[in-house]
Amino acid sequence: MDRVFLDANVLFSAAYRPNAGLAPLWKLEDCISYSSRYALAEAMANLDENAQKERLKNLCRTVELVDATSFELPSTVALHEKDIPILGAAIGVAGTHLLTGDVRHFGPFLGKRIAGVLIQLPGDYLRGRK
Repeated sequence: MDRVFLDANVLFSAAYRPNAGLAPLWKLEDCISYSSRYALAEAMANLDENAQKERLKNLCRTVELVDATSFELPSTVALHEKDIPILGAAIGVAGTHLLTGDVRHFGPFLGKRIAGVLIQLPGDYLRGRK
C-alpha cells in the first residue's frame, strides 16, 4: 500500500477547479494520503474564492494531516527552506511518495528517492498506477 504525501501545490491544484485533473488521487483505494497542516495552510492562503476553500476542506477530510517535521538534509540534497518541512513530514510518516508540482525546487529530485521517499509529479504517479 502506498503512503502518499501531498505537497501544498497539489492540494491547491485539486481545490482550484471543481473537476480538477488531480481528483483521481482522492479515489485511490489502496493508498493512504497524507499532508501537513503547514502545506494545508499554504494552499488555503493561495486560494481566493470561498468555493475553492470549501473544496479544499472537503478534500482534506480523507487526508491524514500531520505536523510539519524539520530534519537535517543529507549533504547531497539542497532544498529551498520552505520545502524542508514538506520533505520532513513525508519522511516522518514513512511516506513512499511525495507528490509535488514544484519543479522549481523539487525538480532535480523528481524520480529520485530521498530517505526512502520517491519524489514524483502527481500525473507521473497516477500514470504509473495504471
